[in-house]
Amino acid sequence: MTQNMTTREITIPSHDGKSFGAYLAVPAAGHGPGLVLCQEIFGVNDFMRRAAQLLAEEGYVVLVPDLFWRQQPGIQLTDGPADMPRAFELYQGFDVELGLKDIASTIAALRGLPEQQGGVGVLGYCLGGKLAYLAACRTDVDVAVGYYGVGIESSLEEAANLRGRLVLHIAEQDGFCPPEARQRILAALGGKLGVELYVYPGMDHAFARTGGDHYDKPSALMAHQRSMAALQRAIGPEFDYSALWDKHCEYEFGTRDVAATMATMVAEPYVNHIPTMTGGVGHKELSRFYQHHFVNSNPPDTRLIPLSRTVGATQIVDELLFCFTHTTEIDWLLPGVAPTGRPVEIPLIAIVKFRGDKLYHEHIYWDQASVLVQVGLLDPKGLPVAGRETAAKLLDETLPSNTLMARWKDSANK
Repeated sequence: MTQNMTTREITIPSHDGKSFGAYLAVPAAGHGPGLVLCQEIFGVNDFMRRAAQLLAEEGYVVLVPDLFWRQQPGIQLTDGPADMPRAFELYQGFDVELGLKDIASTIAALRGLPEQQGGVGVLGYCLGGKLAYLAACRTDVDVAVGYYGVGIESSLEEAANLRGRLVLHIAEQDGFCPPEARQRILAALGGKLGVELYVYPGMDHAFARTGGDHYDKPSALMAHQRSMAALQRAIGPEFDYSALWDKHCEYEFGTRDVAATMATMVAEPYVNHIPTMTGGVGHKELSRFYQHHFVNSNPPDTRLIPLSRTVGATQIVDELLFCFTHTTEIDWLLPGVAPTGRPVEIPLIAIVKFRGDKLYHEHIYWDQASVLVQVGLLDPKGLPVAGRETAAKLLDETLPSNTLMARWKDSANK
């Protein structure tokens, strides 16, 4: 959670003259598009609150209504065996029609908040996944995102009233949405304008619930990126990721200012240089890494030569050449290797993920074998590796290909 993000409990008037509670998370900017976050069968628990905080970091004003208030206000259960019977009891006693009216009341309350600016969306998990779908059919929200919604197949006739964009994340092995139900959903909604359907092979229900038995990080990451793309397209917010990344690099390699570098990142970021597994997780460790092993240890003549940049919904992918003379010990790239004085040029890929207007993480890739060849630590003779030639060919595609393939000549004229 960023230091300037705020959360608070609010009260929402219901359509029938009563009221219920909701958890509000507001981004550091103090305003943003609105997002109603619909709970699983465990109430507005720690997972839902943390999800709201992360979405607020993405720039949304997030409101999480207590949808079980008509049965028992303030329910906060876990997915553990002790709480599961009560969770299913609440789910079975939940009135979907009244729940949708409460969601409509929540949308109205959200639009009435001074912090909410722009469009409004709904996102939900499990029970909330179905409610997000129904909200897309019955309310005027701009976008709805449902994660492994339970029972959508019984309300497919309502799809005729869909408005705005709809995204559904479906777990292939979800016992609460068996194959026949999944096929009905895909057949009814597939191909509809503004509808995105994603099936996650081998995944079970709640694959995006962190800490749960079925949590799968790769699938959760893919689903999140797809959700963010849809939300940003429909309601924003928009951020200039290129400018944010360029400023971060300026602090790293230009002014070499660690404090300014860290200020471009979320409160708990991480960096992973994949080939050498160097970097840091969390503010404390990453600050230590930047201060003592990265920002001030790069050779004076270090140059970044950009070749291409792809900007996505949540991240940037940069293709560049990383060039330097090995005049200092470079802990993050060549740990423990004394300076050799040799020039090095390597193709490098940076995958940079953002949360809102801050960097969340960096995954950096390069060919470490090429680095070792160029500093004289690896003899390329007889090995399928190359040195500076990899950088040269990246700039000049007409240079010879397949020079490492001894059998290349055998296919000539075939």
